[in-house]
Amino acid sequence: MKYLLVDTANTFFRARHSASRQADTWDRLGFAIHVTLASINKSWRDQKANHVIFCLEGRSWRKDFYAPYKKNREVARQALTEKEQEENQLFWETFDNLQEFIKTKTNCTVLQHNELEADDLIAGWVEAHPNDDHVIVSSDSDFYQLLRPNVRQYNGITDELHTLEGIFDKTGNIVLDKRTKEPKPAPNPYWLLFEKCIRGDSSDNVFSAYPGVRKKGTRNKVGLLEAFGDRKKKGYSWNNMMLQRWVDHNGDEHRVLDDYERNKILIDLTAQPPEIKEKIAETILNSSKPKKNLQVGAQFLKFCGKYELKRLSDNASSIATWLSASYPDQEII
Repeated sequence: MKYLLVDTANTFFRARHSASRQADTWDRLGFAIHVTLASINKSWRDQKANHVIFCLEGRSWRKDFYAPYKKNREVARQALTEKEQEENQLFWETFDNLQEFIKTKTNCTVLQHNELEADDLIAGWVEAHPNDDHVIVSSDSDFYQLLRPNVRQYNGITDELHTLEGIFDKTGNIVLDKRTKEPKPAPNPYWLLFEKCIRGDSSDNVFSAYPGVRKKGTRNKVGLLEAFGDRKKKGYSWNNMMLQRWVDHNGDEHRVLDDYERNKILIDLTAQPPEIKEKIAETILNSSKPKKNLQVGAQFLKFCGKYELKRLSDNASSIATWLSASYPDQEII
């Protein structure tokens, strides 16, 4: 089996922000839906997938584990103008309508839990289906850590496929770096995860475990590359970095290892606390059941009519193929 795992909110709202600024709100709403479904349709066709799983957001457990988590986004929302707030509300209402359509009118699997993020569920699905192939539909680089021979990532905003072999454009050619004109290097999931756990994630307000650390060390100081190379043996380079201490702007002292372990729980999508892992597994188990909705294509045309999605309705037969494809009758591990 080959599954498409859709990071639904990411795809929808990234599409919103890539729409023309000159377009009115209605056109931007349609554009976000169009890019979301067209991205899935292209990936389904190109990757020859068998079933689509939409992964939705809940209130993240990480906010209870680490109080600053995504606090920056709350500040950004509070700074919106009244007009921006009204548009934001319209987009969320549209997104809710899209979710409801997928849940009730199609045979796609939908994963959601009120304490889990879509990232948790995507990683959990991959872990629960180790013998299958998976394509993650998302522009979020956090998923690089999951790349394996049987796991790829499709970015519908840039129309790129990210794999362990390299990054490929829509024609299947290697993507070149715009500055160097050289092929972009294939992602190394283990290095990228380690680096993010040390440097933190500013987009999620996860603080660095070692502010100012260099990628490559000097004669007198170990860098990230040396510590990463020593991560299995945990010898001199590893301990030299991890046992360093630093003081933050409040005068509080931190040990690198302690903050690294905290960030690993927050960022590593296989390192959640045991009770969270249980909720992930339970959600996947309860949702991994065949759906038998009929006339999915007709229901899709009605949805397109509501939002005047002419280009999507013109491709309704193609899109209805994957909207109708049900989860197979099989047990998961």
